[in-house]
Amino acid sequence: MAKQTQHLNNSVTEFLNSQIHQLRNEIEELRKCILSADDGLIENIKWNGPNYCFNNEDRITMRIQPPTQIQLIFHRGAKKLQQPLNRLIDTKSKLLIWKENDRAIATFKNMQEIRDAQIDLAKIVVEWIYAAKST
Repeated sequence: MAKQTQHLNNSVTEFLNSQIHQLRNEIEELRKCILSADDGLIENIKWNGPNYCFNNEDRITMRIQPPTQIQLIFHRGAKKLQQPLNRLIDTKSKLLIWKENDRAIATFKNMQEIRDAQIDLAKIVVEWIYAAKST
């Protein structure tokens, strides 16, 4: 996984450096985990947090406020699309709280939760970007 830091976007790092966030180490760990899941992911800033695009389409947005938790919002972009009949991915992971069939949230409050979830999270990221691409 040595290649993962090559994908960190300097603008995102600068934005995060301007924030005083008590979970900054956790944010960095999530950035690395997400970006290491697939070489096609591009990191930028959207909605005041790190955002991850695949083929120029927003797919995962990190909500860093309130500063007591970090949420990863899995979605199909900013525009409301017709809902799929079933959940976008079929996962047995307990990480995701589904808001709609094409929108789910994973919440982390500390480094241990992130470390415990890394394998599941990497799988979810890959499944999500490819499932969202085909819709």
